Amino acid sequence: MTRPFRRRILYIPGYDPLPPRRYRETFRSEGATQAMLSGYRLQMGPRGDATGFGWGVRGDFPEGRSECDFEVLVWSDIVQGSMGHGILATYGQMLRTAAIYLGSGALWRMTRLRRGPVLAALYPVAVLLAQLLLALALGGIAGGLLASLTGLGLWVSLPVAGVLAWALLRLFRRADSRFMAWYLMHDFAFIASGAGAWPPALDRRLDQFAARLGQVLRQDWDEILVVGHSTGACLAVSAVARAMKDAPKDARLSLLTLGQVVPMMSFLPRARGLRRDLRSLSINRQVDWVDVSAPGDPCCFGLCDPVAVSGVRPPQAHQPLILSAAFSRSLSRARLQALRGRWLRIHFQYLCAFDRPQGYDYFAITAGPLPLARRYRDRSHSPGRIDRPVSPWTTT
Repeated sequence: MTRPFRRRILYIPGYDPLPPRRYRETFRSEGATQAMLSGYRLQMGPRGDATGFGWGVRGDFPEGRSECDFEVLVWSDIVQGSMGHGILATYGQMLRTAAIYLGSGALWRMTRLRRGPVLAALYPVAVLLAQLLLALALGGIAGGLLASLTGLGLWVSLPVAGVLAWALLRLFRRADSRFMAWYLMHDFAFIASGAGAWPPALDRRLDQFAARLGQVLRQDWDEILVVGHSTGACLAVSAVARAMKDAPKDARLSLLTLGQVVPMMSFLPRARGLRRDLRSLSINRQVDWVDVSAPGDPCCFGLCDPVAVSGVRPPQAHQPLILSAAFSRSLSRARLQALRGRWLRIHFQYLCAFDRPQGYDYFAITAGPLPLARRYRDRSHSPGRIDRPVSPWTTT
């Protein structure tokens, strides 16, 4: 019997405070759905290497069998720490983040790419300001009524207005699972906190990711695949670039970036490290890089070449391959209707099942017997690719 294809996957999540087990459960449920729709078999189980958090999966595909080990490179603890700010601190973050994106010219340049992610960035600002104005207005009305009833004037109205406004803001914050405005504000503030430079804690974690990847590169696998989703795509680029500096000359690695938001960081003045990593990977012959996005995802820069739009694409660059997940054609009308208006759920669709996969199947890529380069060796960039340099900052 032919030996199964063996793959090691290192997955880097986006800005997500939830523990990594959510990705295992998503893979379990959505993978079962995709296997049923596409006619292959997946079986989850333990891993051979128990380092970190992850899971194993065996696949039985028309092209052959596979045995794959997943490992989640965790940084949710850093995310949790960045979200542990009070109300005043969050509004302070909003002002600083707006000043960075406006003052650097990054926001205006990003509008030349896709409006969706720019609107997603402006959404938490609009909601937080609306909540503040509503809290102040209701607090002022209540304070004024109480003052008129008691005849005590400002001595009563101002404290009552302030307490009520603060209570309403606390209520808005607790109910954010409905609006996701506070969460998104923390996300964009974290990205912009160093004006494009990695926050120190995350920079150290990237060194750890690179070291872990270096260990895996010296193991015996048919393919080593790094997957980065959303903000995790930025982390994946830098982790791979760092790891490849000390990698054996015969080492090979596949990189899959999904729903990337690279311009949110690479367009900032101090993102020299990320821009340098983008440039180096675009010419690295030891890395096979495919970038998948969708214009229908309002939280990513759909079909934007992250190297080219950042203004650092050298003449000899040969990657990444820019592919569309084609949500409008790969999802049924009923599924699209159910996802309508659910921005973040749409942004996670890359990790989920598709009714009619149009060349992109997350479970076949990660658990199937074909390496990434072979799967897409005959593919060219999807129509609509944006590759013009737009970033106001291009130094590396």
